[in-house]
Amino acid sequence: MSYQPSQKILEKYADVIVNFALNDCKGIKKGDVVYINVPENAKPFYVALRKAVLKSGGNPIMKYTPDSTSREFYELASDEQIKFFPSKFLKGLIDQIDHYVVIEADTNPHELEGINPKKIMLGQSAYKPYMKWRDEKENAGKFTWCIALYGTEEMAKEANLSLKEYWEQIIKACFLNYPSPVKKWKQVNAELDRLKNTLNKMKIEKVHIEAKGTDLIVGLGKNRRWMAGRGRNIPSFEVFISPDCRMTQGHITFNEPLYRYGSLIKDVYLEFDKGKVVKATAKKGQKVLQEIIRTKNANKIGEFSLTDSRLSKITKFMATTLFDENHGGRYGNSHLALGRAYQDSYPGNPSKVKKSKWQSMGYNDSVIHTDIVSSLPKIVTAYLPNGKTKVIYKDGKFLI
Repeated sequence: MSYQPSQKILEKYADVIVNFALNDCKGIKKGDVVYINVPENAKPFYVALRKAVLKSGGNPIMKYTPDSTSREFYELASDEQIKFFPSKFLKGLIDQIDHYVVIEADTNPHELEGINPKKIMLGQSAYKPYMKWRDEKENAGKFTWCIALYGTEEMAKEANLSLKEYWEQIIKACFLNYPSPVKKWKQVNAELDRLKNTLNKMKIEKVHIEAKGTDLIVGLGKNRRWMAGRGRNIPSFEVFISPDCRMTQGHITFNEPLYRYGSLIKDVYLEFDKGKVVKATAKKGQKVLQEIIRTKNANKIGEFSLTDSRLSKITKFMATTLFDENHGGRYGNSHLALGRAYQDSYPGNPSKVKKSKWQSMGYNDSVIHTDIVSSLPKIVTAYLPNGKTKVIYKDGKFLI
């Protein structure tokens, strides 16, 4: 019989999402509308999440999606159908909801392999207005979201783990083995706040990342702040920033495989010159990687992130970016995101910033946001306004 987490574990998991992660780690308020998207194989989690929202006084809107239907869509749909954008429906949805929960539960991580990646990028581009509406509401402080994982046999197999071993990683990573996971998350968040506040006080101008196959400068630019612990992902141990996308220089090697758009991409190598990717290779998934980079502004970065190995309990490859970008293990991890920046990295009120100013500050704008992860041992050196340098991260640990 296949492993399934206990109802108690799922209820703790739902409690973390509904009563901690959403509403910027404060939990939902009575009357909040929570839109929850759960695949069919994760039905037990569907039930637990709805129960948690109702018990907290919220109003759930539930979306229950069938497994493995994306390939058929791209095989049957014309370009016009792929570009179809249900504007009235999606605008109404964004206007109605206060929070959005997405549960990953993949039953075929290779479902879109062989599909022309141009068709996939076409669909992504069509939904740019939807992302703009979300960003505007989020920037105004009226909308939050959270992504979490429900383990499946297929995902466990990709990670070379049994389903029980896979769920053990989820349980440890989300502190579901603690009597009160929410209490533990608040303690972890306090340390994440300390790290980000220390980095912000340093007013770092750029960072230099050195590792095997990596010699990269990431220019941070002005009007930025480091962020952490926002509850957007569970789990999340990242300390990250949206840098000036025009100031990336050098090369970087990523050792963690990446599952994106139904395809596997392995051993990514990127070279940057004056902020733009000038060379991109992958031993597997090269065509998908190239098509990502060809998408408007996805040849520049929108995020730089570091995870301290002392905080994250994730020690295995999990075959999903959600967990792999939070890998702890021996050396922690760093990752870059190609594409869209996080506008809430702006230290002021992002809802007051005009489009032209975002561009002038070097905040990248794209329909793509693709995280690529390195868990290799590395040294990260900060360049400070007084001309001095300081090593802020080494071999998986912050030194601040």
